[in-house]
Amino acid sequence: MNTAVSSQPAAQDALNAKGSALRRYGPWALVAVIVLLPLLPLPEFWIIQLNYIGLYALPVLGLVLLTGVAGLTSFGQAAFVGIGAYTTAWLTVNLGVSPWLTLLIGLGITGVSALVIGAITLRMSGHYLPLATIAWALSLYYLMGNVDALGKYDGILGIEGLTIFGYEIGQRRLFYGLVWLFVLAASFALVRLLDSRSGRAVRALARGSQMAEAMGIDTLRHKVGIFVLAAMLASISGWLFAHFQRTVNPSPFGLKMGIEYLFMAVMGGAAHVWGAIAGAGVVKVLEDQLQVLLPMLIGTSGSYEVIVFGILLVLVLKYLPDGLWSFVDRKFARAPRKVDWHDAAALPKRAMPAAGEVLLDVQAVRKTFGGLVAVNDISFQTRAGQIVGLIGPNGAGKSTTFNLVTGVLRASGGAVNFRGQRIDGLPSRRIARLGMSRTFQHVKLVPEMTVLENAALGAHLRGRKGPLAAMLRTDRTQERELLREAERQLQRVGLGELMHEQAGNLAMGQQRLLEIARALAADPALLLLDEPAAGLRHKEKQALAEVLRGLRAEGMGILLVEHDMSLVMDVCDHIVVMEFGTHLMEGTPAEVQRSEKVRAAYLGTEH
Repeated sequence: MNTAVSSQPAAQDALNAKGSALRRYGPWALVAVIVLLPLLPLPEFWIIQLNYIGLYALPVLGLVLLTGVAGLTSFGQAAFVGIGAYTTAWLTVNLGVSPWLTLLIGLGITGVSALVIGAITLRMSGHYLPLATIAWALSLYYLMGNVDALGKYDGILGIEGLTIFGYEIGQRRLFYGLVWLFVLAASFALVRLLDSRSGRAVRALARGSQMAEAMGIDTLRHKVGIFVLAAMLASISGWLFAHFQRTVNPSPFGLKMGIEYLFMAVMGGAAHVWGAIAGAGVVKVLEDQLQVLLPMLIGTSGSYEVIVFGILLVLVLKYLPDGLWSFVDRKFARAPRKVDWHDAAALPKRAMPAAGEVLLDVQAVRKTFGGLVAVNDISFQTRAGQIVGLIGPNGAGKSTTFNLVTGVLRASGGAVNFRGQRIDGLPSRRIARLGMSRTFQHVKLVPEMTVLENAALGAHLRGRKGPLAAMLRTDRTQERELLREAERQLQRVGLGELMHEQAGNLAMGQQRLLEIARALAADPALLLLDEPAAGLRHKEKQALAEVLRGLRAEGMGILLVEHDMSLVMDVCDHIVVMEFGTHLMEGTPAEVQRSEKVRAAYLGTEH
């Protein structure tokens, strides 16, 4: 009996190892299938179908990055496909420009268009963003259909095919090779991008901008960047489409096709790179087959496949909300990241301020929301090598004060100085660059990322390599340095053994410790902690207190908002007490404990 029980973990480990191997080599198996397909005796019809799947997969890959990963819904991918298609069509037919040169020209026009459109629309949020993308997608569609030079709704005919060294590659097997070369290159580039410093920043966008900006990430710049990249993938698809069809007209580039691209992304798995290929393949094959089978079954013609697609989408959203590719992720165990950073160089550290130097100087800061005064002329200081507690009853304005200091909110009056520089009015990312890092009252993590990746997000400002370096894999030295620092901070707060776990699987107390590790990875001079002990057990609080004392000994300044008075009185050197947004008193822990005003604020007075 004992032998059978003891063998179960070993069997499970073997199963996990097998699943991890499948996960690791699964994409390469997919590549092998794609490469070998045209070598098989397939009918030409299916080769053409596979070409269409590849043409659809390129804009869907852009939507995976834009919508699935970053959470930015766009209905305009089809319009960017149209820009690439019409650019090459007009230039080759009217001016005789080489198709290979028109690819670059189309990418340039698409990039500029996406840059302008993205800079305007991506400042919107909620339902306004998809509505804006619908508006400009319709505008581009009607522009294509009403310009005489573009042939209006008849389009442009007589586009030449693609040639390599004078040999025309046609529309079938050789064209298949070109299409899927672009698809696979784009897929691996996106996989590499998401596994990088820039990729972590992009993945943080889906959780809102507040946390990302606090880590020093320029969220608008990253949004516009991935918007342009998604548009350029669509433009490549349009260039290929024009030379595949040998004719273009506005019909394939309208809003209907933009919705269909989103449908493919959702069907395959909007957050999975390889799901783009799966979604494009499933939708294209079903679309063609249903158009043939449904009239035979029903006995009458009509667009009944739309009804089937609607039912299918509902079923997928209910039973596989993350798409078909998520089934692969759930079926096979996730292989832990290979630990190859222990011999990496340590990141340069910030010079700590001199002991006793004033780090934070809050001078009569005021914040009003309409007629409500949330913070009323609060003043206090935090010095290097000092832990200052900011306490008060619920609703006293502590978190609002934190947000004023860190740039989340703009002060209505007063001034905030950090290391002698006035910072009120600066955005959070610029304040973070100066050496201030924080946690949040309500935990803000990226649940789909691992504990290690979340911690590495805090070190974003300590890296310099961008998206291109990530896609070309020239950022690996820096990446190992960032991960080494992330692991060091996780070990510091006691989460080292959980670094490969998904952050969303952690208990609340562990998530708060992870936020502290992420903040420390930024190498701050001043650390702001908003209720870090909430949800922690007694021993975890003791460990947290030791970490805070160690940071103080290193010369770091700490501003602590906390309701756990035993922790506050244990670690703080100085305490500021707030009540109803006002400064009640400040002093040492002993002075605060003796204060009748503080007791009245917390316990009330007897009348």
